[in-house]
Amino acid sequence: MRAEPDSRWSPVHPAERPRRRGWSLVRRILLVLFLVTVVPVALYRLVAPPVTPLMLIRYVSDGAPVRKIWVPLSRISPALVRAVVASEDEKFCVHHGFDWVQMQEAWHQFMVGHRRPRGASTISMQTAKNVFLWPGRSVLRKAIEAYFTVLIETLWGKPRIMEVYLNVIEWGRGIYGAEAAARTYFGHGAATLSPREAAVLAAVLPNPRKLSAVSPGAYVEGRAATIRARMPFMMVPTARGCP
Repeated sequence: MRAEPDSRWSPVHPAERPRRRGWSLVRRILLVLFLVTVVPVALYRLVAPPVTPLMLIRYVSDGAPVRKIWVPLSRISPALVRAVVASEDEKFCVHHGFDWVQMQEAWHQFMVGHRRPRGASTISMQTAKNVFLWPGRSVLRKAIEAYFTVLIETLWGKPRIMEVYLNVIEWGRGIYGAEAAARTYFGHGAATLSPREAAVLAAVLPNPRKLSAVSPGAYVEGRAATIRARMPFMMVPTARGCP
């Protein structure tokens, strides 16, 4: 009886060997990249990021000392949470990292020639950018930002994203996070921010290095009034998650 050839020992055609080695190398690179990105994201789910790329860049360029004081979400005024959601991302509790409607509108404005199309960055995207990436608008950086956004939405959840966001966001020259901002501008901690103070802090977020929370001009006052009017209607996360 004729024996069937053992497929496990089938010879590989010489032309196939470079291709297989190439795919093997690609798989190894992808595995390394995956581990390099997932491990810090998983770690920051439990511990506070000690520093962000933006903090380092600002320190080198400005020389201003980094002022930041990490506080848990439970020690940040709910008014500030409502204010930043009203200002930056009203759909924070219902999307999965991306506001596709806003992104479509921003793309349309870009295509019709708007020099400054409407922003479509969610709080999740801003958190991913601030914690893991450098400032920039290149396609590559935006793609990496989207990847990290998916990771933190999957591994952190909404309360942790909001907690990290409020502790690392830039609120002035050398000022990072809600606690440092509240103490610098209002002389008390983030836990006791009033609705008006919270609205003013949220109002300067588009450009915190130029807009003043201490002496707000007409633009900031008007924006703060709009934010404060919207705050009661915002769906916001608590320590247990979004409603």
